[in-house]
Amino acid sequence: MDRQGKEKWFSTKIELIVVAVILIVLTLLLLPVLQQSGHDYDSYVRVTTRNHLKLIGLALHNYHDAYGTFPPAFVADDNGKPMHSWRVLILPYLDQGALYEQYDFSEPWNAPNNVKLLTQRPNIYRGPGHQGDTTMTAYAAIVGEPCVLQGTEPVAIKDIRDGTSNTLVAAEAVGAGIPWTKPQDVEFDQFTHWGDPAGFSSDVVVGGAYALFADVSVQSISSDEFDEKTTRALFTRAGGD
Repeated sequence: MDRQGKEKWFSTKIELIVVAVILIVLTLLLLPVLQQSGHDYDSYVRVTTRNHLKLIGLALHNYHDAYGTFPPAFVADDNGKPMHSWRVLILPYLDQGALYEQYDFSEPWNAPNNVKLLTQRPNIYRGPGHQGDTTMTAYAAIVGEPCVLQGTEPVAIKDIRDGTSNTLVAAEAVGAGIPWTKPQDVEFDQFTHWGDPAGFSSDVVVGGAYALFADVSVQSISSDEFDEKTTRALFTRAGGD
């Protein structure tokens, strides 16, 4: 890595750490208020979930700053079989550089070396309501040719012609049972509705989930507000809708 690259890497890490500290401080400041409300647990889960998604969004953008594109949804082998997830690719931008260095990109996600890393899942991928779970991700991307994370080909911001504030990238998937390093997400062609346990679902959003948009904003979305047609319009990056 050249000097300019090292300086950019250092700057990116500092920015991410500052944002993380701010979000943690805000959460700590809010906790007394949440506890007095009588709904402290649900409120804690909501605040933490939003913060996790925002940090994932910032990591995606920091990756874009470094490479000129968002990460691919997955890295495939020579036969097109998915080997590595975008969740692994953005580890350096989640202040998880040491964990990233332990990951072996020459073997699949579930080969001997990499499978040992499952229990080292970064806290940011943990659902705040799932204290005992140490390997599963609570967040998944929407994946498919029309999406921001379309497959093995990376997408740049300039390709999001519908606008970053109108394009959804990822959301809660607390019931999908996806190991955090596994190159598996919610498929665009298989999406049916919000609140689907096998797709996008939440512990606190009834019939829906918190969702991350390409501009790093986070919104609560439910099937009552967004039917399948409207949701698919949010999933596409250049659908003209």
